[in-house]
Amino acid sequence: MRHRKKTAKLNKPADQRKAMLRAVVRSLILEESVKTTLARARAAASLADRLVTWAKRGDVHSRRLALQALPEPAVVGKLFAEVAPRFKSTEGGYARVIRAGLRRGDSAEMAILRWSE
Repeated sequence: MRHRKKTAKLNKPADQRKAMLRAVVRSLILEESVKTTLARARAAASLADRLVTWAKRGDVHSRRLALQALPEPAVVGKLFAEVAPRFKSTEGGYARVIRAGLRRGDSAEMAILRWSE
């Protein structure tokens, strides 16, 4: 049974899935918008929301947690300095997933992942 199992496996081993989600969230932080498959966008939005919540706290422990999840100091610095202050008065739901039709090659459902503002 699959009750209360939140993690989407995305047909990848855990290490590959973690690396892929890190890459998607890194691109979201740096470029403000990412086009990917719907399943990947939903999984990455969950990680992005968690990172923004930590960044809003702004303390040293939160920064260390963010560096564990996304081990690039420059990206985490931008998250804490530029992205988190935008959501100071917002309580969750920082990343938005917008459906973008089907991919031409394999008809995979595509989505645009961006910050909700």
